[in-house]
Amino acid sequence: MSDVDPLFRLFAGTFAVLVIASVAAWLLKHYIAHDLPQKTIDTFIERVRWWWAMTIVLGIAFAFGKVGVVVLAGIVSFLMLREFVSLAYTRRADHWALAAVFFVFLPLQYVLVGLEVYGLYSLLIPVYAFLTLPIFAAFSADTTRFFERTAKLQASLMICVYCVSYVPALVTLDIPGFDGGGLLLIAWLVLTVQSSDVLQYLWGELKGRTQLAPSLSSERTIEGVVGGIGSAVVVGALLFWLTPFTLLQAALIALVVCLMGLFGGLVMSAIKRDRGVKEWGTGFEGQRGFLEHLDSVMFAAPVYFHILRYWWGA
Repeated sequence: MSDVDPLFRLFAGTFAVLVIASVAAWLLKHYIAHDLPQKTIDTFIERVRWWWAMTIVLGIAFAFGKVGVVVLAGIVSFLMLREFVSLAYTRRADHWALAAVFFVFLPLQYVLVGLEVYGLYSLLIPVYAFLTLPIFAAFSADTTRFFERTAKLQASLMICVYCVSYVPALVTLDIPGFDGGGLLLIAWLVLTVQSSDVLQYLWGELKGRTQLAPSLSSERTIEGVVGGIGSAVVVGALLFWLTPFTLLQAALIALVVCLMGLFGGLVMSAIKRDRGVKEWGTGFEGQRGFLEHLDSVMFAAPVYFHILRYWWGA
């Protein structure tokens, strides 16, 4: 199977949609908001800009194949880790453990993914990193909030590195009759899950009445979640040609990954509320942080990978 034609059609279609969305955003800002701050319109404009940036960066990474997506994911993991750790309680005694997180386990995880050593990259963080980090902390001889500090570093690795690494790992899958289609699998995941986020927001703005989890997110509504995920399932089903799935299989898997994306967003919202902040840092040009935009992909990627590996893999 050749990636060239499907990827070209996919990116051409995505650019066309983004051009239309950008024109719509300008019209809304100029004629409806009269160039004044307006939360709903400003949020829509921010999301369109994010999609432009993400599409361009993914396009560049895809041009370099497996190496490109592995390096990109590693960079994104580093930026996410920085956002996550900046909100975690740490002490001077944690410096060695933090160095191991950023400069040992993060790069090693992506090297193993690039080398396609599944038996090691599937265990490196949940086994070896989780055992090593408390050892570093113990040798520091600082027991102040020891359990909390260690658990936060473990969680940062699991969420920002381990989960994200399963996105480039999709390129390494050996699926009979789908040779070289790993980049398409990544495209399907990102488009389906990210469209779910956008569509949940739009449905929430249009029809949202009942808050889903008021203590976690004031913006998520039951109507928005149902409408958004339902619409994203349709998107995922219509994009079945990017995958080895049938139309029905694509719809069912889209439902699974969108639900995981929803749960990821709720978990990350709970962490933010625990830390007393509204948003995770800032990404580019003062926009919301990378964790803010990609929390759903992080939780969906490992589940999606293993569905493919165990039901479609060789």
